[in-house]
Amino acid sequence: MRIKSVLQLCLVTGLFAFFSESINAQSTTYIGQDLNTITTAVPFLQIAPDARSGGMGEAGVSSTPDANSMHWNPAKYSYIENEMGFSLSYSPWLRALVSDINLAYLTGYKKLGNNQVVSGSLLYFSLGDITFTDIQGATIGNYRPNEFAISGSYSRMLTKNLSGAVTARFIHSNLTQGQSVGGASTKPGNSIAADIAIYSRHDVEFPNMEGFFAWGLNISNIGAKISYSDDNTQRDFIPTNLRLGPSLTLDIDEYNRLSFMVDINKLLIPTPPIYATDSLTGQPIYDDNGNQLIFKGKDPNVSVPVGMFQSFFDAPGGFNEEIRELSFAVGVEYWYDKQFAIRGGYFHEDRTKGNRKFFTLGAGLRYNVFGLDFAYLIPTGGQAKNPLENTLRFTLHFDFEAFQKQNNQN
Repeated sequence: MRIKSVLQLCLVTGLFAFFSESINAQSTTYIGQDLNTITTAVPFLQIAPDARSGGMGEAGVSSTPDANSMHWNPAKYSYIENEMGFSLSYSPWLRALVSDINLAYLTGYKKLGNNQVVSGSLLYFSLGDITFTDIQGATIGNYRPNEFAISGSYSRMLTKNLSGAVTARFIHSNLTQGQSVGGASTKPGNSIAADIAIYSRHDVEFPNMEGFFAWGLNISNIGAKISYSDDNTQRDFIPTNLRLGPSLTLDIDEYNRLSFMVDINKLLIPTPPIYATDSLTGQPIYDDNGNQLIFKGKDPNVSVPVGMFQSFFDAPGGFNEEIRELSFAVGVEYWYDKQFAIRGGYFHEDRTKGNRKFFTLGAGLRYNVFGLDFAYLIPTGGQAKNPLENTLRFTLHFDFEAFQKQNNQN
């Protein structure tokens, strides 16, 4: 088996094994009173798919709307200026190890009158080509594990300063191509999910300049648990996420615009508890029904609605740990003449909840029909290697309205 295939196979089987035990086995990763990371199935849904927000610290719930608003807050589409448009994004993944793992994102929107917008997207995560072999080294087959999500959204103005949106999503995760993992047969995992979002914008005035203040809220991936086994006995949460935050946009003059934004994120997933162990042997303690006793925290094996509600008060470390489960993204964006943009941002996640900390840089260009965005990520805080480190993400925009105007002029 080629070295690249070995690396990818280890990644795929490791992901599957990790996801399939993501509820019960999380307690074994608890170290003292510190590490207690929340994990879910299909984490690719949490990756920032586009280069614009990727250049602003992965903030976007209340930024000015564009074609990629589907991921961050589809309610923003109601405020979009153009009648129709789409974009295509590409992000290399683990480029330092392999060359063919990547995330692609295709999204588009169409206005229906002045107050309504429909939109759709395809998010596709490919884990590259993997060659499976038997114990003698004979080739069993070549496979391409992948995951994707297809989404459709409807956005509408509710009042002069408020819009709302609902999104439906189908999720497909095929990590093992039907291969046996640890002696157990596997199957692709499927789930149905929904998003609920709102967005509000208010004009503000400052000395010698105008602008607007906005805020947004998006609860994404509210959906059924997912299973990778034939017996469906182990079902894992998908990454239901609460994202909210404000932004301020200032039109300094006719040519210059400056925006500041903050996103706050919280996974609406049960926090792993601390399980009881025997003080002498260190072995788990079980009740009469064969369930492992919980020493501190709450039972994570609950329904999706209960898990969402419970996620606000179930951390074994109490209120302090609940606060540590929040992650923060801060971004800034400068536009000159609506044609050239430079961006920067910072993302912070507590060291006990994943320890993602990084700066981002980005740039954008708009010219007639086409636009390009670029983003670059710089890890910080002494964390481990980031999958997006030393890679350039990009997004291509296409403006149908500008295309039609160009044709009419010709």
